[in-house]
Amino acid sequence: MSEQTSSSATARSAKKPHGSLLANLAFNLIIPTLILTKLGKEDYLGPSWAIVVALAFPIGYGLRDFVKTREANVFSILGVISIALTGGISLMQLDPKYIAIKEAAIPGLIGLATLISQYTPYPLVKTFLFNDQIMQVDRITDAARERGTLPLLEQRLKVATYLVASSFFLSSVLNYLLAKWVLVSPPGTTAYTEELGKMTALSFPVIAIPSMVVMTISLVYLFVGIEKLTQLKLEDILQQH
Repeated sequence: MSEQTSSSATARSAKKPHGSLLANLAFNLIIPTLILTKLGKEDYLGPSWAIVVALAFPIGYGLRDFVKTREANVFSILGVISIALTGGISLMQLDPKYIAIKEAAIPGLIGLATLISQYTPYPLVKTFLFNDQIMQVDRITDAARERGTLPLLEQRLKVATYLVASSFFLSSVLNYLLAKWVLVSPPGTTAYTEELGKMTALSFPVIAIPSMVVMTISLVYLFVGIEKLTQLKLEDILQQH
């Protein structure tokens, strides 16, 4: 029995985590922003090459993370697609409105997929919130089943699904408005490249923070419901890492 416990602990410790928050911010936000805003001038890389070099960092980091963890992360894939589309639209010098549409489409599609998934055996809310990385799912489910409150827990998860989806729809709207507000210069110009960098830099405070607030509300709503329906304490609900 002790050998099994030791093997389980070893397996958990051997599982490679995704990159740190600092590394993610550096490669996906800070470095691309600096390249676009500081090196996009004709005296340095120029607009086109600045976009190519800037895109290389998040794409390269995303691929490295995938190879390292050996986990297919749908959101990392969407991120790479998003970056590739941004670069393609910019390099082909298409109208900036296509960037705005693309920026709005990706979180909007995730929100729509979240809503649709609740009618499938694999609801995405269990990927975002109700998962083994955050909560002791089996323990919660067993406790709700014993108390006869499992249907109420499922209902709680359904409402949480709407809240999670709303965070993506909010992000979609803010993405579109930010792109329309920032990208005003013709594609292929130094000004446009700098605006692309500005949009990337503003995306965190303008988009991520409001979306994170909504996601946090969803998580709190779910925690309160689980405590009430299972009579478990918070430390019994959360995973102990």
